[in-house]
Amino acid sequence: MKLRALLFATALLVPFAGSALADQPTGGMRVAVVDVQRAMMQTEDGLRVQATLKKEFDKKQADLQKQKEDIDKQAKVLSKDAYEKKLGDLQKQMMELQSLFVDYNKELEKQQKETTEPIFEKIMAIVKRIATTENFDIVVDKTTVAYVRTDLDLTDKAIQMYNSGQIPATTPAASSSK
Repeated sequence: MKLRALLFATALLVPFAGSALADQPTGGMRVAVVDVQRAMMQTEDGLRVQATLKKEFDKKQADLQKQKEDIDKQAKVLSKDAYEKKLGDLQKQMMELQSLFVDYNKELEKQQKETTEPIFEKIMAIVKRIATTENFDIVVDKTTVAYVRTDLDLTDKAIQMYNSGQIPATTPAASSSK
């Protein structure tokens, strides 16, 4: 949710960046970009979260596959009459299986959000620190920009700072209210 808000806010700021540059007599506004999603997912914590979620997803998917195979086996051993009689039950079980799969996906999405939120907060604090120390006036999410010079992309630097433990004590949410 915060990522969407960030993307929306940066999309609103981009048109104003050009006019702000025109108003600056001494060289203009310094703008950089960061790929927030890539930064979150390529940190050590992000990679760990992805591996954990994939392991859990694969386990649940295997459970669902086993249940489906059990239903298929039942269908093969029944006579045609018995099969037709139990067809309704089998279809109901398949519907339950599909519903269970949807529930598992929702649960995984919820877990992903819960586990990546702290990473997002830390990345945002690092981006703010970089912007402050390197005198950038605006840092825009890279996904909202059509072109940017590679020297203005702070993503790799943010990942390195995160992985080396250079995370500011305050979170962006706390510091933005000042």
